[in-house]
Amino acid sequence: MEYFAIASILVVLSALFGYINVRFIKLPSAIGLMVVTIIFTLIVLGISFFDDTFLELEKELITNVDFKTVVLDIMLSFLLFAGALHTDFKQLRANRKPIIAFATLGTVLSVCISGTFTYYLLQFLGFEVAYIYCLLFGALISPTDPIAVLGIMKKVGAPKNLEIKIVGESLFNDGVGVVLFLTIFQIAQKGGDINALGIAQLFLVEVAGGLGIGLLLGWITYKLLKTIDDHDTEVILTLALVMGGTVLCQKLHVSAPLAMVAAGLLIGTDKVRHTSMSKTTENYLDKFWEILDVLLNAVLFVLIGMEILVLTFDTTYILAAVLVIPLLLLARYVSLLAPIKFYSKQLEFVPKTNLIMTWGGLRGGISIALALSLTAVMQRDLFLVMTYLVVVFSIIIQGLTVGKLIKKFASDNL
Repeated sequence: MEYFAIASILVVLSALFGYINVRFIKLPSAIGLMVVTIIFTLIVLGISFFDDTFLELEKELITNVDFKTVVLDIMLSFLLFAGALHTDFKQLRANRKPIIAFATLGTVLSVCISGTFTYYLLQFLGFEVAYIYCLLFGALISPTDPIAVLGIMKKVGAPKNLEIKIVGESLFNDGVGVVLFLTIFQIAQKGGDINALGIAQLFLVEVAGGLGIGLLLGWITYKLLKTIDDHDTEVILTLALVMGGTVLCQKLHVSAPLAMVAAGLLIGTDKVRHTSMSKTTENYLDKFWEILDVLLNAVLFVLIGMEILVLTFDTTYILAAVLVIPLLLLARYVSLLAPIKFYSKQLEFVPKTNLIMTWGGLRGGISIALALSLTAVMQRDLFLVMTYLVVVFSIIIQGLTVGKLIKKFASDNL
């Protein structure tokens, strides 16, 4: 199947499922699209008992899409730049210390705790899985997905000082999580033949290099924007920043997601906007990235719904997934304790911030993409089923109820 045909089918399905959701189901966009896609896929599976034509077409579509490449190497940069571009930089700067702590210390702790919980759970269920592979699962499942989080936070009406912490964490911790995953992946492949200095260097180069290149490219783009007043060209310059910057980061082996977050935050600051863009340019720029964000989100969640076709369903795999969900929630709760306790003395935190951030830390396409990159030796089929069911639970169950949780505990701060 040709790339244009695949892209066209995905956009058509996204538009159709989006219409069904808005017209009849009326769920938040990310949740509704995934629910409709899963229902559609299950209906196709049911019809396949009589006629497998539609099932074979859907299988052909999903097998021709390299989900990992599409999400991590293409979509993620656009979505993170768009999210960062529309993030309140003043609020983010005021909360930078806890956000950095959540995205670094919190993510590292979550990876270790999640991996350890998973290891003992799988041992209890009779799976012989090496501890290093459980840490890999911890790394791919720990980052909260900014794509899912941003969409939900817009709908639930969270207090600003809570929203910025959840959104800020999600913008940065997915980049940190991907770097941790790649680091552990290399250790697993080399059989532990890598020293602590090598791990630290790999981590620092990926993270610091990504942030540095993102800021540099954002600054260069800002200087170019200042010298012209043509909204069409200025919008194209930001598009070139994301596309060219992503390719450059991939060639230099630094974190493209973190680079695009840094660039988006810089371009989105009030000072940069007011000194380099006219009101017309600001409006065009915001609308362009909002529309692109909505389109890519729609396609992504349709793809997530369709990924059910690549799963190897086994009752023990499903049992492991069901049992690991509360363990992962506990791991996230514990990993956030120290940063929240430490910074609550300096900054305002809404009541039950830890509980709300735990339940509001949604997993999404990034986790599935990383799970798909595992090898058979790393228990790919098992961890893929576990990841998929955790993501579905996270987006549908947590996504639909986090608003009620916020209203219950944070209503006085609205």
